[in-house]
Amino acid sequence: MSTQDHPEAISLRAVRVEGRRDTMLDPVTLRLERGTRLLVVAEPGHGHTALALVATGRMVPDEGDVLLDGVPDAATLRRVSAVVDAPTITEPDDALTVAGTVAEGLALAGRPSGRRAVARWLAEHDLAERRSLRMDQVDPATRVQTLLALGAADPAVRYLVLTLPDRHGGNPKDWWRTAGGYAESGYGVLVQCTPASAHVLEAGRHIERPVEGTDNHDAMEVLR
Repeated sequence: MSTQDHPEAISLRAVRVEGRRDTMLDPVTLRLERGTRLLVVAEPGHGHTALALVATGRMVPDEGDVLLDGVPDAATLRRVSAVVDAPTITEPDDALTVAGTVAEGLALAGRPSGRRAVARWLAEHDLAERRSLRMDQVDPATRVQTLLALGAADPAVRYLVLTLPDRHGGNPKDWWRTAGGYAESGYGVLVQCTPASAHVLEAGRHIERPVEGTDNHDAMEVLR
């Protein structure tokens, strides 16, 4: 199969996004390869949303290049990527049940989303007993596991962008471990978090800042 069928890397080169009044995303350069996870750290704000949308071809930057295997191809990039739990963009309504969230996620992925399909998916992911819980009642680790699994439900998806999972509480190592599982399965996973969560991961030696000139598959970029 060609790399167009299975793209290997997303590259952002000096990408900048301007808002109506202020800069939403200062220039950022990064590379997300399949089979790796990348932690992007910044204080909460518009930058996280802008980066998630730009990196997946869903927003056009004011400056810089967004490339898929070295080629500017926003349409393909949108097809092979999923933005997971981005505030006000793709996060599920807190009042929606787990079953309702799964039904919506499967439908968006082009998968069967009727009662039987939802029940089967819930059982396969050990969520049958939680089907009636509201999303705001689900523990943080299970929330991330559920939403990442739905993001990956579309067989075309090769890249997952998880936005600020730490805003729901819980231990950062849980969602970082889940992201690692998807990376081991061949996905490129970009996780956005706050400096406080990054500090917890560093203190627990779950991640190290990459040494310049080395190949670190658990790299971290800090957006200022």
